Amino acid sequence: MTKLPRAAITRGLKDHKGWKFSKNALVRQFEFRSFPDVVTFVTRLAFEAEAADHHPDLHISYTDVTVSWSTHSEGGVTAKDFVGLTQTDIVARRIGGK
Repeated sequence: MTKLPRAAITRGLKDHKGWKFSKNALVRQFEFRSFPDVVTFVTRLAFEAEAADHHPDLHISYTDVTVSWSTHSEGGVTAKDFVGLTQTDIVARRIGGK
């Protein structure tokens, strides 16, 4: 994968509500109704990420989860991160994340 230029990242994010480009990564914070919902979200996302062999950085704070996608081997965002972002949104919607 090749690192995407900033202009391509900006264009790509227009279709993804709530996501931003920060510190060389695609970042979004999700809020869930309960801590068990957070654990469910992280677990399901972990299985999706493992299947894709591409893993996000996750930060959990009670009912909030911040997800960051970046391709560390490329030093920034690649097309693979946009695939991860899309999968993240799908998993979050299934569990009621906003």
